[in-house]
Amino acid sequence: MRKLVYYVAGTLDGFIAAPDGSYDFFPLEPDVVAHLVATYPQTLPTFTHAQFGIDRPEGRFDAVVMGRGTYDPGLAAGITSPYAHLRQYVFSRSLPPAAEPEVEIVAGDPVAFVRALKAQPGKDIWLAGGGQLAGQLLPEVDELILKLNPVVVGSGIPLVTRGFDPRRFTLVDARPFDSGVVILRYARSEGSPGSQD
Repeated sequence: MRKLVYYVAGTLDGFIAAPDGSYDFFPLEPDVVAHLVATYPQTLPTFTHAQFGIDRPEGRFDAVVMGRGTYDPGLAAGITSPYAHLRQYVFSRSLPPAAEPEVEIVAGDPVAFVRALKAQPGKDIWLAGGGQLAGQLLPEVDELILKLNPVVVGSGIPLVTRGFDPRRFTLVDARPFDSGVVILRYARSEGSPGSQD
């Protein structure tokens, strides 16, 4: 079965974006960018591929799910298909259907939709954000990859927005960089609610 992987940048105090949804306070450090290009090229927007020398972004994902807040910044800049190399699912009850064939606007229940998606053949599914969608989908998250940035912001959009509902994850890998960023990879712990074990 396909895995849902929540792969996102975060701060030391648990935020993934500013209160207005911006994330420009996360610098693109050269050592981290080199790692992302080599390891997770599919998580870089399609329009950046030429800049980073990516010809065909091969990797573990063939689909991305995101909330409207994650999709909107690109849309405001005229980018209607930010990850054209992936099948894109945007959860929104107010957006009209997308013109691009690789983008699907989903108005229904995210949990039921992702469960059905995970049961279909294919590669893993990247959960790009935001916090509200991640909160709804937390029971379905099989792996969490957090690019932990050495910054404290005080407020903003949290990693997940959800009522108190502890979910345990097991650290699988930690990769520190000279820039101070640490990429932490966690798997859902055995026996956790929603675990397949």
